[in-house]
Amino acid sequence: MSKEQLDSFDKNGGDFPGQPSKSLENAIAYSSGSLGLGLSYGAGLALGAKLRGANERVFVLLGDGECNEGAVWEAAMFAAHQRLNLIAIVDQNGMQSDGFSRDILDVDLEKVWRAFGWETVVCDGHNIDALTDALNRDGTPRIILAKTIKGKGVSFMENNRKWHHYFLTPEEYEKAKNEVEKSL
Repeated sequence: MSKEQLDSFDKNGGDFPGQPSKSLENAIAYSSGSLGLGLSYGAGLALGAKLRGANERVFVLLGDGECNEGAVWEAAMFAAHQRLNLIAIVDQNGMQSDGFSRDILDVDLEKVWRAFGWETVVCDGHNIDALTDALNRDGTPRIILAKTIKGKGVSFMENNRKWHHYFLTPEEYEKAKNEVEKSL
């Protein structure tokens, strides 16, 4: 990916819009559009693999706010019923575009996913070893609730909803880069 392509992120006419649009040359296989449709697409891929007799795992990334969408739960029921080889990871940072998840729709995701028949793993989403362990466990479909902090490691970004759809100024970029480098 070139710097020009990266700089086009979330800009009209850019190669990488805020909501993915199918572009095989940019390795985007699916236009997701509205939130909540990715799990349905992943369930379809996993069902196709099952019907072909292929031993393939399908991975889907979700946000905790995205789990407010009804299509997520329809796909969750379907995947459990079909016993699909599907692994979903929820970036559970407790925030979404409109505010804190608990204020918008307070849901105990661990209990709900388990009730829907998914193998449920909770881990520190900033810990690579914990994520690797969660990915390598048995049980499908499997949900990994990766507890994270939005903007972790950058003082002015941590738990700040502004950064859901905001761009860094050159000064903010330098400050963020310095803070992250100091933490390594």
